[in-house]
Amino acid sequence: MSSSSSRSGSQSASSSGNSSTISIPATAAAGSLTITQPPTTVTSFYKIASNEMVTFGWNFTDVLVTPTHLTVSAQCDNGNTYPVGPASDGIIDGSATQVVWDVYSYQKSHSDNPLPQATCTLLICDERGLGASRRGGYMNPNSEATFAFYTPQSYTPISSGWSCAICSNGFSSYIAQPTVITLVATTLIVFLSGFQLLRNAFRST
Repeated sequence: MSSSSSRSGSQSASSSGNSSTISIPATAAAGSLTITQPPTTVTSFYKIASNEMVTFGWNFTDVLVTPTHLTVSAQCDNGNTYPVGPASDGIIDGSATQVVWDVYSYQKSHSDNPLPQATCTLLICDERGLGASRRGGYMNPNSEATFAFYTPQSYTPISSGWSCAICSNGFSSYIAQPTVITLVATTLIVFLSGFQLLRNAFRST
């Protein structure tokens, strides 16, 4: 540490990707990662289907020491944690500000541990791990975003035997109800009685 750094109360840290060092002031705030996609105020739903890519985005604030790498994962309600992104371990470049996840391809190649139709929490940390303590200039782990997966039902053509549960025999079962029969009979009686009264009235005139 240089004498000038000591007088200012700063600390030195190696910058990732090269041998240079940077000086971190003792008053430096802990760095943070802010999720920009998806919104963190609601739970976003993603369809597991062909050509449906899931993109997570973020930016950095007060991060003076660029992470060596980031690890992105999804911790789901079923108790399992899944790597997010193209790498099998969820590791991406430390300066990346987004990751694109082909969930359909992941699902096809991980039939033994498929993505659940459940709510998940997005976890992002640097090389220090999810349990890293707050430190000026270094990125804090982030777990702000929640999302969920769903799988659309496949199309079933009528020719293959599909039938409408509320349509098949629906009308016959409807008219078989006693209330319906009574209502129809009453309506007919009123109509015929009125017709007869009108007929008699015309005859008397």
